[in-house]
Amino acid sequence: MTSPVPSSSSLPHRVPDLGAMVLLLAVARHGSLGRAAREVGISQPAASGRIRSMERQLGVALLDRSPSGSRLTDAGALVTDWARRVVEAAEAFDAGAQALRDRRDSRLRVAASMTIAEYLMPGWLIALRAGRPDTAVSLLAGNSAVVAERLLSGEADLGFVEGLSVPEGLDGTVVAHDRLVVVVAPSHPWARRRTHLTPGELAATPLILRERGSGTRQVLDAALAVHGGLATPLLELSSTTAVKGAAESGAGPCVLSELALDEELSARRLVEIPVAGIRLRRQLRAVWPAGHRPSGPARDLLSLTAHPSGPARG
Repeated sequence: MTSPVPSSSSLPHRVPDLGAMVLLLAVARHGSLGRAAREVGISQPAASGRIRSMERQLGVALLDRSPSGSRLTDAGALVTDWARRVVEAAEAFDAGAQALRDRRDSRLRVAASMTIAEYLMPGWLIALRAGRPDTAVSLLAGNSAVVAERLLSGEADLGFVEGLSVPEGLDGTVVAHDRLVVVVAPSHPWARRRTHLTPGELAATPLILRERGSGTRQVLDAALAVHGGLATPLLELSSTTAVKGAAESGAGPCVLSELALDEELSARRLVEIPVAGIRLRRQLRAVWPAGHRPSGPARDLLSLTAHPSGPARG
């Protein structure tokens, strides 16, 4: 049967602090308070004061001081033996804690929604590798709802989502901004119109959409709901690439992140259609389990996403 761990109020009040024990061991090795002080990096008067404080705390004399040096008393020799065991145990504790940190820092599990995983995460991970070449990173891509599930189940250390708010049970911070755009193939009738779409027209038109649970779908539905409508699915697809491919084939309009459309818009494989009176901007967030601020490589990755020269979009 294991002994109960004492509460802090019941810890022995006569146990010196670890620094004082380290100093006493140095005095025992060198036979000199001055040399011991230099070893531990303090002045000789400070070392002398620390030993005297330790003697008062214990109620016994530890050193016989003379012009030729400092010699342990009989009580001092006994206390030094005890102190050596305590310091060795502290060193073992520190080594064990370092091993835990090394194990934590050896891997990083990231979960990111599709747009962030495809268009922002590669640059962030390349930058992370430059600073942490020994950290193995795994990236799990899914919609924002899946990212939240993986964080809450302990399958991921840090997540990135595209929705309207921080999912329940998580804390988060904004790392970038994004805009959703309506696009069609050049052959689509909308590509030749000279007036902006209205929210009502957009809601009434069957669209190629991401699946429910995705941040893109959540933002679009919320924007249309302000005008009394919801997106009408023509197709529901689970990847940005599939949605773009269907739109390029002429199947119908789609609504996607501006981040995902640079190449297609530049090559005019897809054409942006302006929509009047509707807000399709959104915030991209890093998220983590509530109350557990990222540490180690997760903290480093989070700091890279907030760098002013990073890929955040206005």
